[in-house]
Amino acid sequence: MPTYLVVHPKGKGEDVLVQDDHLTLSFDHGWAVLSDEHGPCMAIPADSGATITRIDPDEDQPTQE
Repeated sequence: MPTYLVVHPKGKGEDVLVQDDHLTLSFDHGWAVLSDEHGPCMAIPADSGATITRIDPDEDQPTQE
């Protein structure tokens, strides 16, 4: 399941973990846009100083179902 961690600089917002089976990350006119099958669900301006990290499951650990 695609999972992204959005970390904002101190004092500029709360860190957010976003995950969804259909989650995609795209870049459009200075914005990072996280979308699912229903459309955009989060947009972060490029100049906000936030970092976006994709978190992939550790292949050495068993998955939970």
